[in-house]
Amino acid sequence: MTESPALPSVNREWHLLSRPVGWPKEEDFALVEADVPTPGEGQVLVRNKYVSVDPYMRGRMSAAKSYVAPFELGKVMQGGAVGEVVASNAGNIAVGDHVLHFFGWREYAAVDAKNAVKVDPGAAPLSTYLGVLGMTGLTAYAGLLRTAAFKEGDAVFVSGAAGAVGGQVGQIAKLKGASRVIGSAGSDEKVKLLTEEYGFDAAFNYKDGDVSGQLRAAAPDGIDVYFDNVGGDHLEAAIGSLNRDGRIAVCGMISVYNNTEPAPGPKNLARLIQTRGRIEGFLVGDHYDLQPQFVEEVGPWVREGRLKYRETVVEGIENNLDAFFGVLRGDNTGKMIVKL
Repeated sequence: MTESPALPSVNREWHLLSRPVGWPKEEDFALVEADVPTPGEGQVLVRNKYVSVDPYMRGRMSAAKSYVAPFELGKVMQGGAVGEVVASNAGNIAVGDHVLHFFGWREYAAVDAKNAVKVDPGAAPLSTYLGVLGMTGLTAYAGLLRTAAFKEGDAVFVSGAAGAVGGQVGQIAKLKGASRVIGSAGSDEKVKLLTEEYGFDAAFNYKDGDVSGQLRAAAPDGIDVYFDNVGGDHLEAAIGSLNRDGRIAVCGMISVYNNTEPAPGPKNLARLIQTRGRIEGFLVGDHYDLQPQFVEEVGPWVREGRLKYRETVVEGIENNLDAFFGVLRGDNTGKMIVKL
């Protein structure tokens, strides 16, 4: 095994202590000191440099059956991370390489080499492999182009449009010839970002009033595609503005993640009959076959500055939990990342 000199003996990691009811609380979690792991055969030890916090992690804190196993109580949580290999027991990954993996919420991780993807810090900043060129970017790409079957000339509405996924959805739609792109966000500053930097044709602050009314004003000719990150009143508004043969791709419903009772569904679902509309949920894990195409097409857009992105960076593993709470509150602009 090869390794860097003078590795520390203590590894700080976040454990889930109890399953949150409603909004998560600090006492549901603990920052624990553990031994730095020794990589086994075929493994590498990674010093995480950036870790991701994402809305879907709230679902993994529940014991309810879902598309992915829940976090185990009393054990370290998981999430996307990118870091430097500091010890290697694998022939295809060397000390000094940088890798993307799924063992975040900790400073050091022992990772099977087969589950680590080498990334090039010279081609793009390391943090982008967790966002614009990573899982959130592919989520936007697959959801818009495959699930929503976007086509040139479509009018597109994106909720949560200043987030990591939503901002990319709107820009990809514009780059591919959308007739109009509308976004919703939770502050006037984010609305300004959407129209002045991301190139959205219109945007509105959903806190300013009725979402349906604001959407009708921003898209008087209706919408052909709705990319849903929010659910609730946004989904109902989108159904109300949907054109004939419109498509709705359901990526997330952050408005209901912390509810303790089932949220009521849209009251206007019957409108899908007259519009012949379609609603389809999707998971990015079902679309990894698009990864090469995604990198080939989106990579140059990012390098050329044609597709812009923002990151909200929080410093220190000790602030990982605060960063996660911030995502649930909508504090972030673009991808929320913790720098270790």
